Amino acid sequence: MKALTWQGKRSMSVQEVPDPVIQEPTDAIIRITSTAICGSDLHLYEVLGPYMNKGDIVGHEPMGIVEEVGSAVTNLKKGDRVVVPFNIACGKCFMCERGLQSQCETTQVKEKGSGAALFGYSELYGSVAGGQAEYLRVPHADYGPIKVGQELPDERYLFLSDILPTAWQAVKYADAPGGGTLAVFGLGPVGQFSARIGKHLGLRVIGVDPVPERREMAARHGIEVLDYSRDVADEMREMSSGRGPDAVVDAVGMEAHGSPVAGFAHQALGLLPDKLAQKAMETAGVDRLAALHASLDAVRRGGTVSLSGVYGGQASPMPLLTMFDKQIQLRMGQCNVRRWTDELLPLVEDDADPLGVTDLVTHRAGLAEGPALYEKFQKKEDGCIKVVLQP
Repeated sequence: MKALTWQGKRSMSVQEVPDPVIQEPTDAIIRITSTAICGSDLHLYEVLGPYMNKGDIVGHEPMGIVEEVGSAVTNLKKGDRVVVPFNIACGKCFMCERGLQSQCETTQVKEKGSGAALFGYSELYGSVAGGQAEYLRVPHADYGPIKVGQELPDERYLFLSDILPTAWQAVKYADAPGGGTLAVFGLGPVGQFSARIGKHLGLRVIGVDPVPERREMAARHGIEVLDYSRDVADEMREMSSGRGPDAVVDAVGMEAHGSPVAGFAHQALGLLPDKLAQKAMETAGVDRLAALHASLDAVRRGGTVSLSGVYGGQASPMPLLTMFDKQIQLRMGQCNVRRWTDELLPLVEDDADPLGVTDLVTHRAGLAEGPALYEKFQKKEDGCIKVVLQP
């Protein structure tokens, strides 16, 4: 089969690789019909290379048709249409039973001190082959895949794999009071959905992003938008009775602009041998923290900052004096996809499309164009907000 593979920093290639096969009774093989490039895939493209191996198959936002199931899979059959959550969970362990599927004790990558295994996401999360390919082996298919209907187009369902539940969890964790104000830093795919979800739940939403096309997309959905600047926290206070928003979602993560020192650290990591670079990431502060620090500055006293953007440094400096003085709550973590499925499925199937899932994709292409679209997405060229590949 053909698959999009990691070949080195900022180097992706479509290669012929062996077809996946059933390895465990709980496996399924899925023929991929749509698969998206996620903002967190750019971390593999740029920063997390020390944890990647040449030839790794990437991608963790797939859906498709069941081709084969293992002997222990009774909930699926050949021909079923499914969305595959990005985290691999058993559904039976202590963590899964408590709605913490991203911490599944069955698939935890203990040798790296990480939570549940993820599709296509480096040694840190199990080096499991990803979904930017023609076929995908799905472990624990007796629990993970989300069975969906056959009538609606893929894009109504595809984002249930990651970014839609990630945004839903981010807003739930932000816990803004009814009728309150939610700010969203970063209007990439997760930020777009976070803003729309906040609006859907009756909140006033302010979105912040330096990219005009992203602000324009958010504004179409009734979001108040601001350009990113050093004074953005002051602007938000002026818009909210001098206090700041009740809650903030940071949907940016380690790739934030405006942090030249951390940007240099990212470049320096790329020059180190993998084992030394891994050690540096595990002991040093390598994150670009401009968006997170702006979120902590902007949120009102007693408010909550919810992190959905991925951060990778172990010693990133935090303004603890300010955080303590302002009595800020901080919530974060990989999304527990299956925890939110039952709430989100009716919304994506609603004819009114209340979360605007049909207004997100800006670029569609086959696998062969994947490498070029990784570059375009990272550089935010050509209005690129969300890429869907169709093998």
